[in-house]
Amino acid sequence: MPRPRSGLRRWVVLFALTGCNAAKPPATVGHFVATVESRLPAPSPAPDAMVWIPGGEFSMGAEDPRAEPEGGPDPLADARPIHRVHVDGFWMDRTEVTNAQFARFVAATGYVTVAERTPSADDFPTAPPQNLVAGSVVFAPPVRPVARDDHYRWWRYVHGASWRHPLGPDSDIAGRDRYPVVQIAYEDAEAYARWAQKRLPSEAEFEFAARGGLAGRKYPWGDDLTPDGRFMANTFQGHFPDSDNGNDGYPGIAPVAEYPANRYGLYDIAGNVWEWCSDWYRYDYYAVLASAGTVAINPRGPRDSFDPSELGVAKRVQRGGSFLCSNQYCARYLVGSRGRGEPSSGGNHLGFRCVR
Repeated sequence: MPRPRSGLRRWVVLFALTGCNAAKPPATVGHFVATVESRLPAPSPAPDAMVWIPGGEFSMGAEDPRAEPEGGPDPLADARPIHRVHVDGFWMDRTEVTNAQFARFVAATGYVTVAERTPSADDFPTAPPQNLVAGSVVFAPPVRPVARDDHYRWWRYVHGASWRHPLGPDSDIAGRDRYPVVQIAYEDAEAYARWAQKRLPSEAEFEFAARGGLAGRKYPWGDDLTPDGRFMANTFQGHFPDSDNGNDGYPGIAPVAEYPANRYGLYDIAGNVWEWCSDWYRYDYYAVLASAGTVAINPRGPRDSFDPSELGVAKRVQRGGSFLCSNQYCARYLVGSRGRGEPSSGGNHLGFRCVR
């Protein structure tokens, strides 16, 4: 399917923006039905830095969280109706792909990421030539509180921003081998996965893995964002978007595996950086699956994309939220919530992990 050059990257190029089988029926948990994990063993010894996700049948989706203390302002309507899904078992990376891992891929292949390529006049025929400069979008917190009705107030297109220079040409990744690689477009993540003899997870695989067998819980670890006052993920604390106080230990991105793993041994499956999934995003996809009246078996997403908030822009699913997620704006650390992004766009809060 053609990959349209659109979304945030397109907007900034065009407009020069400078300143995201059980013995008995499983029990119900609210609107969810308990997860039934497969009992089949892992088919082989664990590949390096991967964990076995057993697969099984689970309830996929999210309830409206707005009445919850950390639920945020979004009803998450695209994550309903909650529906039953079965996924086969698979291996999954313990952590988000790191700078060190991605650097080995680039060294072996000479790969050049989307953000490092000069935008083509063929892709952006109405853009002034001076705007056709390689780069990507960077979170730029305003110096004072602003209305949260326009995300362009805290994102800007930075010439020279890329995975090597996540915040622009004056930044680098020296000493940050354990940090997740960012500024990754969808095709970059796919290219790495092919090289590593892996693939990107489906949206259903990602949610099954993130839930860790816990049915209907708000987070991969339970229902409390900070149980006993302990931070379980890297999110945004303070006043969004102008002031991240870093109460979770990191005012911004964190190295991988700094917070507890979920029940399946996965680190940062919520928060830190958004992660690409292989599915096209459709706002109405869950309704299509639920209307069949059966358990969806290994769903791989719709054939095309539809986002009513940005008509005509094809998008892929992103999952897990990031260090910019806050109950004041984007509470996508909620395990059933969905994100989406235009495939050629990256950002300094966007990475990935792989499955096999």
